[in-house]
Amino acid sequence: MHKNEERTSLNKDLPESERNPDKRACVPGPTVTGFHQDEEGHWVAELSCGHTQHLRHQPPWQSRAWVLDPTQRIEKIGQPFDCGWCAQAPVSDNLGD
Repeated sequence: MHKNEERTSLNKDLPESERNPDKRACVPGPTVTGFHQDEEGHWVAELSCGHTQHLRHQPPWQSRAWVLDPTQRIEKIGQPFDCGWCAQAPVSDNLGD
C-alpha cells in the first residue's frame, strides 16, 4: 500500500508560520484584514487573528477565483475566513512556542 505523505503548507522557518508575535489570542471567526504577495508572487491573506494563509492558485488547492481579481479580493476584506492555524491545537509540532 502506498503511504501518502503530505507536506504542511507552511514550514517553521518561514515568517508566515510564526505564531502571533504580539501574543494575541486566537478568537473564533477570524476575518480577512488584508493581502500581500510572497516572494514567489502567491497571494497571502492577512487574518484578524494575526496569522496568514497562502492562497496559491497554481494549481489551486481550493477554487478561489476571487484570489486573482483585485476587485474581488478587496470585497473579501472584513469577511470571515477559517484560519487553519487557529483550528489546530495551541501548540503545534511545526510551530515554535
